[in-house]
Amino acid sequence: MDELQLGYPIISLSNADKLVLTFDDLDADVKDYSYTLVHCNADWKVSNLSSLEYIDGFEVEDILDYEYSFNTLVNYTHYRLELPNENMSITKSGNYLLKVFEDDDQENLVLTRRFMVVEPKVSVQYEIKRPTVMSKVRTHQEIDFAVDHPGFEIRNPREEVKVVMMQNGRWDTAIEDVKPLFVKGTRLIYDYQDKFVFPAGKEFRVVDLRSTRYRTERIKQLESDMDMYYMYVFTDKKRNRLPYLFEKDINGKFVIENQHESNNDLESDYITTFFTLQDDQPFEKGSLYLFGELTDWQIKDEYEFVYIKEENGYALKSLLKQGYYNYAYAFVADDKTTPDMEPIEGNWFETENDYQVLVYYRPFGERYDRLIGAITFSSIQ
Repeated sequence: MDELQLGYPIISLSNADKLVLTFDDLDADVKDYSYTLVHCNADWKVSNLSSLEYIDGFEVEDILDYEYSFNTLVNYTHYRLELPNENMSITKSGNYLLKVFEDDDQENLVLTRRFMVVEPKVSVQYEIKRPTVMSKVRTHQEIDFAVDHPGFEIRNPREEVKVVMMQNGRWDTAIEDVKPLFVKGTRLIYDYQDKFVFPAGKEFRVVDLRSTRYRTERIKQLESDMDMYYMYVFTDKKRNRLPYLFEKDINGKFVIENQHESNNDLESDYITTFFTLQDDQPFEKGSLYLFGELTDWQIKDEYEFVYIKEENGYALKSLLKQGYYNYAYAFVADDKTTPDMEPIEGNWFETENDYQVLVYYRPFGERYDRLIGAITFSSIQ
């Protein structure tokens, strides 16, 4: 499995790092797609910089790298974009929003993606620990950390520095803009009690769609017709009350791959995939969703389960490209917007998660947030 595909969208301003965006158009024709970049502050609000200040090259460019699928039942056009490139390079660190749009109309958005550009000026030391609040000891993970900046002057760290911590790259649950608890020389200490604390979750569930010739471990049934492959995943069960069991996962991500062809991008087919969750009683005052990087870590209508009383459970039909997927079940109460995986998946302190710490800096008089430090680490040290 390609480790680069499992990385997070963070590149360095000072070296040749590149990000690659790929997407498919199931209309299988050629469209006029263009893209631009928007510089944002730490809170993802558009910064005060003009595009001339953070882009070296053209402000808007066309996506000209595309190819047609082959050896597939479902036809599509596959588009590819590298950033930075010879026509558009980046001159400032910080948060960026990549916008892809159609027919030269920036209001006609096709997709957006967040990424970060870091200019490494600081280092981050961290410690994973049991939560200090007793009710969370078995279910949550707490992180203490310190930011060291020898050789880089920060005059007023409590006003000029912002930190963001994320679990598994999720911005929807990120902890943002916390001031250092202590400042000791060139070290900023974030040793709070019950501040940087996350539900630990369980290891993600797995479905392997890499083969259309035989059933993989969790595929109950494989069918096809002239137009489509169909895969039925074995029925899942709730595990919120089950003890922790380590199973290697990829922390909610997915990788596009197939096991029988040489080109993962162009020869991987699309599969109608059926998920089911056994549950004798439907949830009241809320809805159930498939959740993970395959849903952009968002709650989307197309991933909402339907309860089927005759089947004693929930069911969902989803179109997925061949690959290896992590997923989870998330419940959203009618009066909430944040997904909650605890009712189905449960939380267990021993679960392996990735964490990211991002350090932003804006000195007095500056007009944007620089990203001066970024680190990713595992909860299993």
